[in-house]
Amino acid sequence: MQVKLSVVVPAFNEERLLGATLQSIRGSGAAFTSAGWEWEIVVCDNNSTDRTAEIARTAGARVVHEPVNQIGRARNTGAAAARGEWILFVDADSQPSQELLQDVVNAIRSGEVLAGGSTLRLDSDHRFALAVTRFWNRVSRFRRLVAGSFIFVNAAAFREIGGFSKEFFASEEIDLSKKLKRLARDRGLEIRILHEHPLLTSARKMHLYTPGEHLRFLLRTALARGKNLKDRDGCPTWYDGRR
Repeated sequence: MQVKLSVVVPAFNEERLLGATLQSIRGSGAAFTSAGWEWEIVVCDNNSTDRTAEIARTAGARVVHEPVNQIGRARNTGAAAARGEWILFVDADSQPSQELLQDVVNAIRSGEVLAGGSTLRLDSDHRFALAVTRFWNRVSRFRRLVAGSFIFVNAAAFREIGGFSKEFFASEEIDLSKKLKRLARDRGLEIRILHEHPLLTSARKMHLYTPGEHLRFLLRTALARGKNLKDRDGCPTWYDGRR
């Protein structure tokens, strides 16, 4: 089974971490090469003001530009340029292992999967962050919700459901998960959360923002019943520029 796959990396002012992410993907992509697959890396520069695009080109990625600073739009723009039959979204602060990408290969080859994600492993021993991550991993596996930092999906299915919603400035992956689960159920397929080789991802937000700031955001989200997720100003940890 030969497959064409596109790795899409959305990036906004990621000059500090993007190089290591692309290097990791290049190395771990040996799993795709060994499977005989054609694959590419597409970086969507989400209106960066630093060297993000330059670093991506130097690393051999194809670069596209999204002028509106919104993570869902950046992923959609990258996906629109993708040539693969499958799309793998990887955040610019995450480093997938070759074992994890081999798990993706196995999932796609099974013919049982429409889309999937991975549990997470942080690059820090920050206690609050570790507790949040453990909780998320349990919820993700039980509810089959994909983490935005690592999503693999059949490209035709992704386009059929309209990609990521432009309404959301955060938690857009939860909305996507719900749509994919409905489509998978209709087609007798599954959403698979890989867990044997968790994705290594950055805990930087836990260092850039205090636990109090995170808790206040969660409280506002609960009180607003998620309406703040559709407002850029209501999602400061994604859009206030701290890096």
